[in-house]
Amino acid sequence: MCFLRRPGAPASWIWWRMLRQVLRRGLQSFCHRLGLCVSRHPVFFLTVPAVLTITFGLSALNRFQPEGDLERLVAPSHSLAKIERSLASSLFPLDQSKSQLYSDLHTPGRYGRVILLSPTGDNILLQAEGILQTHRAVLEMKDGRNSFIGHQLGGVVEVPNSKDQRVKSARAIQITYYLQTYGSATQDLIGEKWENEFCKLIRKLQEEHQELQLYSLASFSLWRDFHKTSILARSKVLVSLVLILTTATLSSSMKDCLRSKPFLGLLGVLTVCISIITAAGIFFITDGKYNSTLLGIPFFAMGHGTKGVFELLSGWRRTKENLPFKDRIADAYSDVMVTYTMTSSLYFITFGMGASPFTNIEAVKVFCQNMCVSILLNYFYIFSFFGSCLVFAGQLEQNRYHSIFCCKIPSAEYLDRKPVWFQTVMSDGHQQTSHHETNPYQHHFIQHFLREHYNEWITNIYVKPFVVILYLIYASFSFMGCLQISDGANIINLLASDSPSVSYAMVQQKYFSNYSPVIGFYVYEPLEYWNSSVQDDLRRLCSGFTAVSWVEQYYQFLKVSNISANNKSDFISVLQSSFLKKPEFQHFRNDIIFSKAGDESNIIASRLYLVARTSRDKQKEVIEVLEKLRPLSLSKSIRFIVFNPSFVFMDHYSLSVTVPVLIAGFGVLLVLILTFFLVIHPLGNFWLILSVTSIELGVLGLMTLWNVDMDCISILCLIYTLNFAIDHCAPLLFTFVLATEHTRTQCIKSSLQEHGTAILQNVTSFLIGLVPLLFVPSNLTFTLFKCLLLTGGCTLLHCFVILPVFLTFFPPSKKHHKKKKRAKRKEREEIECIEIQENPDHVTTV
Repeated sequence: MCFLRRPGAPASWIWWRMLRQVLRRGLQSFCHRLGLCVSRHPVFFLTVPAVLTITFGLSALNRFQPEGDLERLVAPSHSLAKIERSLASSLFPLDQSKSQLYSDLHTPGRYGRVILLSPTGDNILLQAEGILQTHRAVLEMKDGRNSFIGHQLGGVVEVPNSKDQRVKSARAIQITYYLQTYGSATQDLIGEKWENEFCKLIRKLQEEHQELQLYSLASFSLWRDFHKTSILARSKVLVSLVLILTTATLSSSMKDCLRSKPFLGLLGVLTVCISIITAAGIFFITDGKYNSTLLGIPFFAMGHGTKGVFELLSGWRRTKENLPFKDRIADAYSDVMVTYTMTSSLYFITFGMGASPFTNIEAVKVFCQNMCVSILLNYFYIFSFFGSCLVFAGQLEQNRYHSIFCCKIPSAEYLDRKPVWFQTVMSDGHQQTSHHETNPYQHHFIQHFLREHYNEWITNIYVKPFVVILYLIYASFSFMGCLQISDGANIINLLASDSPSVSYAMVQQKYFSNYSPVIGFYVYEPLEYWNSSVQDDLRRLCSGFTAVSWVEQYYQFLKVSNISANNKSDFISVLQSSFLKKPEFQHFRNDIIFSKAGDESNIIASRLYLVARTSRDKQKEVIEVLEKLRPLSLSKSIRFIVFNPSFVFMDHYSLSVTVPVLIAGFGVLLVLILTFFLVIHPLGNFWLILSVTSIELGVLGLMTLWNVDMDCISILCLIYTLNFAIDHCAPLLFTFVLATEHTRTQCIKSSLQEHGTAILQNVTSFLIGLVPLLFVPSNLTFTLFKCLLLTGGCTLLHCFVILPVFLTFFPPSKKHHKKKKRAKRKEREEIECIEIQENPDHVTTV
C-alpha cells in the first residue's frame, strides 16, 4: 500500500488520511469475511434467529401484561410536586379529611365526576328535577360507598350591575363524588367496581334524560382510554404490515425473471417483523409491562431494518455477475454493512441515552430501552437471517432458476417457439440487454428512472434556482415553527380521541375554564398568626386568588365579635374555644394542626385553599401560577408549599420531555465529531451534521405548525428523526465525497444511481405503512402519524432535492481527481508513443 503526498499537504494530514483508509479497509475486510461466513453456512444463520423468535415469541404471549399506573408512565419521575404531595399527605392524612370538600388535594383517589349540560340557550338551573334524579341515582347505587360531593357551575351569566355577583343563568353543572377508600386494597377494589357501575349508570341516565347531555369521568378513565389506543390500532397495524410487504415486494421486482427479487423484498420485511417479536419477548421476560406508547416501535424498527434490506439488495446488484454467488455476497456485505453498522450504532447510542437515568419520563425511558434491544436484534437478523435468504436467492440466480416459480429458465431458442405471454413470464432479459451493457440490473425500473430522467433533471442548471428558493421557504417555515413550540403536559394528547375522557375534558375546558383547580396552600412550620406583619404577608401571598381560608374567616370573626387577640395565648384560646366550635366554622378543624406542650398549645401547620382566575388556556396559566408561587416560598418569611394533583403531571414537564432529545442530539454530534478525522472522510461528516440538523429542525418546526405539542410521543419521534436522517443521508454523502468523477455533478449522479433506489424504496414503504394510522381514532396515533410523515418527507426532500443541488455548489472539490486522471492519461499516451517509436512497423490500436 503506497500513499503519495500531495504537494503542500502537511505531514499530519497524510497520517490522518492513512489512518482513515486503514480503518475503512479494516471494516470492509471484516464485513467481507462476515459475508463469506454467512454464504458458507446459510442454514446455521437461518436456523438460529428462527429458534430465538419461536422461544421468545411464545414467552411474550404468556407474559403479556399492561401497565396500570398512568402517572408512573407520563408524569416526570423526579419532580418537586411528588415531594410536596408526600409532605402534604403526612401533614393532613386523607382519612382525617373525610368531611372536607377538597379531600382530593393529595391524590385524586377514587371518584366519579359528571357534567350535566343543558341545550344551547337553556338554563341548567331550571333543570333541577333532572339534576336531582341523577344525584339520587348515584347515591343509591348498588355497592355504593360513603361519599360526599363538590359541585361547580359552568357557563355562568351574572345579573347585570349586580354588586354581589348574583347568578342569572348557567349552562352546565359539574358534580364530583369522592369515595373514602383510605388506601385499603379491598376497599380500593370495591371503589373500582363502584366507578364501573357509575359510568354505566351515567350512560343509562343519558338515554332517559334526552333534554340533558351527561359526561362522566372516573379515576380509572384516563388509564382505560390510554390503553384503548392499542386495542383500536391492532387491525390497523396489520394492514400497515400488509402494505409494507406489498410495497417492498413490488419495488424489488423486475421484468427480468432471473434477476428479479420479489421474495427477497417480502422476506426482508418479515425479517424485521420476527426481530421485533423477539425483542418483545425479551421485554416481557424481563418483567416489562406494555403501554400504548410502545405502539411506535414496529414503525421505528421497520424504518431502519428495511433500509438495511434494500441496501443489501442494491449492493447485490452492484456486484459482478460473473463471480460465484458466495463472493458476490461477501462483496455486497463489504459494500453495505460498513455504513449500516455505523448507523445502527448511532441508533443504539441515541436511544441508549434516552434510556439513561437523565430521562425523567418513564414512558420515554421504557420505549428507548425496548428500542435498543430491537435495534441490536434488527442488525443481527439482517446480516444472519436475511443474509441467508440472499445466499439462497443468489444460488438460484447463478443456476438460472426462475425468481418466482423456482424452475429452470429455458434457453432463448426454446422461448422463441413459445407464445408471447410465456416469453414475458420466463424471459431473463436477453432481449432487452444489448452487448454494450455490462450490468443487466440497470433495467430495474427505479434505477432506470433515476439514471435516464431524474438525475439529469435535478442537476439541470435551470432547476437549481428553484431548489434554492424551495429550501429558503422550508427553512423559513421551520424557523417560524421552532419559535412557537409548546409543551404537551395535557394528558388528553395520549388518549383515544373518541373516548369519554376526551369528551369530558373538552366540555370542561369550554365551560369550566374560568378558574384553576383548587390549590392547597400548606404552611408547614409554626407561624405567629397574631402578628400583624405575618397577617399582611399572608394577604399579599393570597392576593389575586379567591381564597377559602380559616385565617381570613377567623380575622373577620374577631372583628365582628369585637374580640382582641393580639398575643399568642389569646389568639389560640379564642380559636379553639370559640371559633372552631361554631357550626359554620367547624369544617376548618381539619385545616389546623395543634401541638400541646404542657398547658400551652401551638399551631405547627395549617392549610388554605386558593383558586386563580384563568382564561381559556387554563393549563398554561396554572403552570405559571406554580412557577411564581414556588420561589416566594423560599424568599418570604413564611415557609409554605402549594399542591394540586395535576401539578404532578405539569411540574417541569417541558424540561423533562426535551432532555431526552437534547441528550440524543448531543450524543450524535459527539460521535460524529469524534469520528470527524477517522471514518471515511471529514467533509462527509460535516455535510452529515448539516443535513441532520436541517432535517431535525425542519421536522420540529413543521410539526409545531401542525399543532403537535412536545409530549413524550413527539419527543421519541424527534430522537428517531436524528437516526432516520443519518440512515439515509450517510450512504449518499459518503459515496459522493469518495467519488472520483471529474465534476461534482457527475459525482452526485453516481451517488444517486448507487443509493437512490434503496432510499426511495425504503422511504416509500415507510410512508405507505403510516397511512393506516390515520384511521385509528386516537390522539396518540395522530401525533405519531404527523411526526413520522414529516420525518420521511423531510428526509426524502433532502436526499433527492436539496443535497443533489447544494453539493454541486460547495466542497469537496473534485479538481484533484480530474488532474490525477489527466496525468494518468498523459503518462499512458507517452508510453504508447515510446512503443511506436521503438516498433515503427507495429500498428497500435488505441
